[in-house]
Amino acid sequence: MPLLLVAAFLITALLYASVGFGGGSTYNALLVLGGADYRLMPSIALVCNVIVVCGGVWRFAHTGDLSVKRLLPFLAASVPAAWIGGRIPVSEMHFIGLLGGALLLSGLHLAFQKTSGDPEVPHGRSSPTRLLLSASVGGVIGLLSGLVGIGGGIFLAPVLYFIRWGTPRQIAAASSLFILVNSLSGLSGQVAKLQDMALLSQAVPYWPLPITVFIGGQIGSWLAGYKLDPGLIRRLTALLILYVSARLVWRWIGMI
Repeated sequence: MPLLLVAAFLITALLYASVGFGGGSTYNALLVLGGADYRLMPSIALVCNVIVVCGGVWRFAHTGDLSVKRLLPFLAASVPAAWIGGRIPVSEMHFIGLLGGALLLSGLHLAFQKTSGDPEVPHGRSSPTRLLLSASVGGVIGLLSGLVGIGGGIFLAPVLYFIRWGTPRQIAAASSLFILVNSLSGLSGQVAKLQDMALLSQAVPYWPLPITVFIGGQIGSWLAGYKLDPGLIRRLTALLILYVSARLVWRWIGMI
């Protein structure tokens, strides 16, 4: 296991945990750049995702920012869709293209996300149309997340901001839970696919990475609780993501 890869996972987990995300897309990208078998990457990244984001879910649940009931329309469709996405075989070219695009969107979202708290947004009763739209959005995000081995929070958060679903902390809390449950669902699909291809045992040498992200995630959650400048952390995370996404998109262009 290259020491540089371990260090990169530690830094990624630390930065993502401090802003309420898991880091699955960046873990995948680092594995691509490290020369890992692309078929193993989603499972490894999702395991790391679950470990990191658990801390964020626990933190938001204790601060009262997490509302499971309001997120259910998104989860109802995204969870089975993530499992289906995890089961679908995808070529290396498509995998790198989708991952590079996901990272680019993630970096741009973090770079331009507001850092100040918005006032509470009043919420009326959900209409059938709104529930159907939420389920549709959740299903699309879940399917894409399962395909490339991410939790989907990087796609959900901009949608929630656009529809003024809640305050920034409520949206961060919702994204954390969304990432957790979709990572677990996508992981089950990915593991079943690896078993079908007799590749699961090849992921064993990467066992230090889950331990590494656990340490990084704990540090990131601790830093988030000490009121460090969220804008600075977000900008550093965005720079990391945009750099890695540029390298992936360049590699994808070379494969077309």
